[in-house]
Amino acid sequence: MALAAPVLTFLRPVPRELVHRSSIAEVFVTDGCRTSGSRFSVAAQWPRDHALYHPDEQGLSDPMLFAETIRQAMLYIAHEYCEVPLGHRFVGRDLSFDITDPAALRVTGVPVPVVMEAEWTWEEGRPRGARLDVRLLVAGTPCGTGTIRVFVMDDRRYGLLRRMAWGGDAPPVLAVDVAAAAPLVPPRRVGRLRWKDCVLERCWPDGDWRLRLDHDHAVLFDHPTDHVPLMVLMEGFRQLGHLCVHEQVGETSDDQAYALVATQVECAAFAELDAPIRLLVEQSVPGATAADVFRLRVAALQGDTLLARADMTWAGVGPRETGEGTGRRPEFASLTGGLAP
Repeated sequence: MALAAPVLTFLRPVPRELVHRSSIAEVFVTDGCRTSGSRFSVAAQWPRDHALYHPDEQGLSDPMLFAETIRQAMLYIAHEYCEVPLGHRFVGRDLSFDITDPAALRVTGVPVPVVMEAEWTWEEGRPRGARLDVRLLVAGTPCGTGTIRVFVMDDRRYGLLRRMAWGGDAPPVLAVDVAAAAPLVPPRRVGRLRWKDCVLERCWPDGDWRLRLDHDHAVLFDHPTDHVPLMVLMEGFRQLGHLCVHEQVGETSDDQAYALVATQVECAAFAELDAPIRLLVEQSVPGATAADVFRLRVAALQGDTLLARADMTWAGVGPRETGEGTGRRPEFASLTGGLAP
């Protein structure tokens, strides 16, 4: 029997340990409730601006806010309603989202309140798996869908799994010297505002890219971790997609801006901290006209090991701004590094 319609609040974030965040500022989930046996409603507030997940030149909310909110909703429901103890580990298998109405996510004079209608499914196996399917609503209007799947395990099982990957008892340390790394791509070419938020380095003569790991980044590395978090890989995929799409369409459509509207990431292996991570464009399919979508398939590899693969869809959202100084003009520009606890 269905419960009464939920009344959710957006007054304050939920306790940060429920969504595995150290900084209160990075907690977007504000409330939640069970609506039936395996169904839940989760409220979140997206900031008008954010150091990393800022609005684009069209004033649309960063799609990575949707991805991060799906991640947080999974953790929140697991701990609050599904009897998963704090301290258990969540290892990402895949994460996807599809924004069906980007205009509904336009930033106005107040933070964006969103609600996700979610369904939780346990998936049997060793280790045990869980899946969360969500529908995104703004002002009661559906505007997107998403799914995340994870393995759930206690700290002992997780430790055994990681030691198998390390080949010993000690975790790897970050071996890449950020200060001595290859030159970064300028922020505007990857849709970012600040140099410190750029995660792409061009350092392979054959055209590959490398993911820059900066453990001092307050958002991407919110807390210590023994692997590269999934959201760091996703940021690398997004920035590479932005660069490729706007450089290719710029040859024929100089005034068209594109936004990421759909992503499906499948995870294959932990992304370790002690070796370079290459990002490759495996497939690029531009639309026939500026009004068509642009599809990309990209992959992350460490040596010969596939870490994750992403299929992205970019859609035209309007003309580019041409004014200087905004910093937002995009010139031409598995087991995984899962959900760090």
